Amino acid sequence: MAQRSRVRCGHGRLVALAVMAGSLVMTGAPGASAKGAAGVRPPGDGDTPMCRLTAGPFQRQVEKDLGLPQDGEQSEQDCAAIRKLQNTYGISPADGYAGLVSHRAAVVDWATRHKATLTGCAGRSRRLVCVDQTHQLLWVQQDRKIVFGPVPARTGMPGHRTRNGSHRIYRRVEKFWSSLYDAAMPFSQFFDRGQALHASYRPIFEDPGSHGCVNLRYEDARRLWSMLHVGDGVTVWGTREGA
Repeated sequence: MAQRSRVRCGHGRLVALAVMAGSLVMTGAPGASAKGAAGVRPPGDGDTPMCRLTAGPFQRQVEKDLGLPQDGEQSEQDCAAIRKLQNTYGISPADGYAGLVSHRAAVVDWATRHKATLTGCAGRSRRLVCVDQTHQLLWVQQDRKIVFGPVPARTGMPGHRTRNGSHRIYRRVEKFWSSLYDAAMPFSQFFDRGQALHASYRPIFEDPGSHGCVNLRYEDARRLWSMLHVGDGVTVWGTREGA
């Protein structure tokens, strides 16, 4: 039976559904500039969304993270690469548009390929969970070697910030239920006054942020649960960008 508590980092179902709908509108909005046609291009598959040829607000950042020419303008090559990224991370619509959601996915993609260069995580614990709020990433170091991740994370929204600093896991509940938000928080690992690492059923890149917890995709949270213990360190730094 799931344990219940009035912790303050769950997520409301109605709010999540409304925001998810709004996020799809946001990621599909037209950009300011474009290379070639400023509309859409048939992708050659009737079951696939049309390919948007307008530049998104995060065009240059996404181009950089994906190793594309950084001209800030959308090309067919850019659109194909961004659509591939969107399909990999389950982003809908997969239309090649460089919005905030795709920007967050591109950061994860870059970090996965360059994890030896990740910085910012320091602590005294032999096994250390690293939460980079600026880039919305989580990974685990053991004896300074990355042994898990990086994976995408969703930290606190304005007014419910995930608290920066050095912490330790003090409680673990595999099947946790937040009565305050009437929401499941599977694989909860609490590290600071009710804030926890836990699985979320919402798409991980969507806004708003959490109510203070560090949300993870279900499989990532399950894998993290299997490798951590009470007493392991958690280091949090940075600030979440977006709504």
